[in-house]
Amino acid sequence: MTDRNARNRAPQRRSDPVRRVAYQVVRQVTAEGGYANLALNKALRDARLGGRDAAFCTELVHGTLRWQGTYDAFLARCVTRPLPDLDPELLDVLRLGAHQLLNMRVDSYAAVDEMVTLTRSELGQKRTGLVNAVLRKISQRSLDQWISTTAPRPDEDLLGYLAIAEAHPRWVIEAFDRALGGAAPGLEDLLVADNEPPRVTLVARPGLAEVEELVDAGAVPARWSPYGAVLEGGGDPGRIAAVATGRAGVQDEGSQLVAIALASAKVDGDDANWLDLCAGPGGKSALLAALMKDGQLTAVEPLKHRAELVRQNLRAIPGNHKVLVGDGTKPTWPEGSFDRVLADVPCSGLGALRRRPEARWRRTPEDVEELRPLQEALLDSAITSARPGGVVAYVTCSPHPDETRAVVDAVLGRRDDAALEDARALFPGVPELGDGPDAQLWPHVHGTDAMYLALVRRS
Repeated sequence: MTDRNARNRAPQRRSDPVRRVAYQVVRQVTAEGGYANLALNKALRDARLGGRDAAFCTELVHGTLRWQGTYDAFLARCVTRPLPDLDPELLDVLRLGAHQLLNMRVDSYAAVDEMVTLTRSELGQKRTGLVNAVLRKISQRSLDQWISTTAPRPDEDLLGYLAIAEAHPRWVIEAFDRALGGAAPGLEDLLVADNEPPRVTLVARPGLAEVEELVDAGAVPARWSPYGAVLEGGGDPGRIAAVATGRAGVQDEGSQLVAIALASAKVDGDDANWLDLCAGPGGKSALLAALMKDGQLTAVEPLKHRAELVRQNLRAIPGNHKVLVGDGTKPTWPEGSFDRVLADVPCSGLGALRRRPEARWRRTPEDVEELRPLQEALLDSAITSARPGGVVAYVTCSPHPDETRAVVDAVLGRRDDAALEDARALFPGVPELGDGPDAQLWPHVHGTDAMYLALVRRS
């Protein structure tokens, strides 16, 4: 009896701190609407996790969020009640466990044991039995086996199969299929590319830094952008002096390419006033300002905290550039004030699913529909803000047809003072940009976010 009481009084094993951080970040994202990259970076700093621990935590968080819908389909087969009836915090524990068992090189016994311990620590003893039972069921099959028993047959419903096998909502896959032309062979390659961790891409801002300086700091030259470099092994870009001082920045190569395209478009006459109509957080603003030989960039952002980010991005760029807090659909400047205008409009962000793993499950078709009036209003305002002979770059980080060409066609259909020009020539050396006249970048083809550009000239 004495020995039994002693065992009962023995302290419970503490949960693994790395998994505990991962759980807390996932909860922040799923319960509070947080952004995985921001929440994770802060959590890693606060917990002082680095090296292999930080890498494990990052993969656990991003992978769990990326595969969330697929894991839910598997978990629904392992519980006796509808998945929505489970407590959300318990469901997040099960998703974390499923990712370790199916997509990480973690021993099955260790993965289940660690998640049971985490459950006891975070949710209490009475939840541990369900976690143990469900994760043991998950561990009895491989990822491929779960897919084959859960997804429809690919020869009967290819899009339904890919929704499970490549962890994308069906409506997103349908939109990508439309953008690729329907039944395109690149669809599966695109979904696979979306599930690859993104590389850290840097930009050497012209006149302030050279790509060679970034290469000397451990990067390699980017594939397409003459100003880009990639930290292939990852790491903290802030350790690089050029980044820390603002002479270089972190910017996806696709984002660089659309800004370079606008800056290189032919404009006759005056070329001293440029406008970034939707500027936050300011990466494209900084590159455009650095590309200006002379003149002034005006950057407009409706949210004060994002306008401050634009100012920080512009801090190292020479010139008298302005940042305005305001609504781009309600210009405070006269019509025809600018020679070049960038309208990088708010969108669903479906082109950046590699770096925003939670977005695919958070966005809905209704979001795309609700954004459409704003996108059209911003493009209309951008064209009105350009002088005759000036150019407008309509940009989205989404390939969804309802956010790209449909917006451009709707706006130009109501105006007789603007026309599309072929944007593909502004991407020298970059292949497979589409049938034109607009240009579409793709993760599986170009290794960039799926940036879209339509070049409009005011007549």
